[in-house]
Amino acid sequence: MTLHLAVALDGAGWHPAAWREAPPDLFSVRRWAGLVAEAERGLLDFVTIEDALGLQSTLPDGDDDRADQVRGRFDAVLLAARLAPVTSRIGLVPTATVTHTEPFHVAIGIATLDHVSGGRAGWRAQISPRASEARHFGRKEVPPLKPLAHEADPQVRELFAEATDAVEVARRLWDSWEDDAEIRDVATGRFIDRDKLHYIDFAGRYFSVKGPSITPRPPQGQPVVTALAHARLPYEFAAAGADVVYVTPHSADHARAIVEEVGGLSGELKIFADLVVFLGEDAVRRKARLDERDGAELVSDAAIFAGTVTELAGLLLEWRRAGIQGFRLRPGALPYDLEQIARGLTAELRGHGVFRHAYEAATLRGLLGLPRPLSRYAEVT
Repeated sequence: MTLHLAVALDGAGWHPAAWREAPPDLFSVRRWAGLVAEAERGLLDFVTIEDALGLQSTLPDGDDDRADQVRGRFDAVLLAARLAPVTSRIGLVPTATVTHTEPFHVAIGIATLDHVSGGRAGWRAQISPRASEARHFGRKEVPPLKPLAHEADPQVRELFAEATDAVEVARRLWDSWEDDAEIRDVATGRFIDRDKLHYIDFAGRYFSVKGPSITPRPPQGQPVVTALAHARLPYEFAAAGADVVYVTPHSADHARAIVEEVGGLSGELKIFADLVVFLGEDAVRRKARLDERDGAELVSDAAIFAGTVTELAGLLLEWRRAGIQGFRLRPGALPYDLEQIARGLTAELRGHGVFRHAYEAATLRGLLGLPRPLSRYAEVT
């Protein structure tokens, strides 16, 4: 069985000092196109693109005024749409925050990405608990985020409940056009079959959305929904509406425990493990140099690996035996660690017989082994 492999792209890499050793054009489309092309040459399943509603910060809420780390990003959905025409098989999974963002807008953006990519779109749904980000919109009062806020915090539970509704709205909107709603019958002058466009009539605590979508049904029917989760509440959120969950184990035993917990919530959810990776014979030295430049040792929600691609392959196979189905690797420094993944790690895994020799499907759902669902509103005959 193929081991699924993705990379998470952000800035100059996941080490905050990586920009000091990176090419200078961090905000150029050419650079982004080169990164995604590298991942596609490596036959990876997909790339994710990070995004948020505020500047990067070392503080839990608000700007930190640091000038020695990368600050600023492109809009991830728009960037993915720009990258779609210069790629052909790799999945494109931008982050779009649901808090402060209307699910109608997110749904049509991801549906459009699915159309322009020919069925390779995904979405990483994310909440925004920060008061500093709420102030960009001014539509709701959000109390300052507590430094150790967790799933028991009523504010956090409320945001996940809202996010669950937002994903459900998006999924209904993607279904609101049946596959053959556009008929283009010149003889009768009918462009669409109006009976195959459906009101979704969603009325919940957070949203009231009539529908239908303004965008025809995506090529995949349902673009792939993904979510990052560290604990029970986000696991439940992922189980309720996602196709793929990114988890953050720190050992094989921890991975096994997470797989058991998440599997108890949903047997259909694909479980990927996140890892920050520094690769190569000099990986440990490179990471130490970047730590010194940043003035602190790198810390992360995910486990941090520094070593050779052979050693990393061994770890991935060990966690695979614990039930992990795929991995979303966060390159410590771009483009170097991405090249190590796409050229060295994939070859190593191929040698173990667990990674593809060619893309076997044209859509992201196909690569992940997910069926294409029918519209929930279509009449079954």
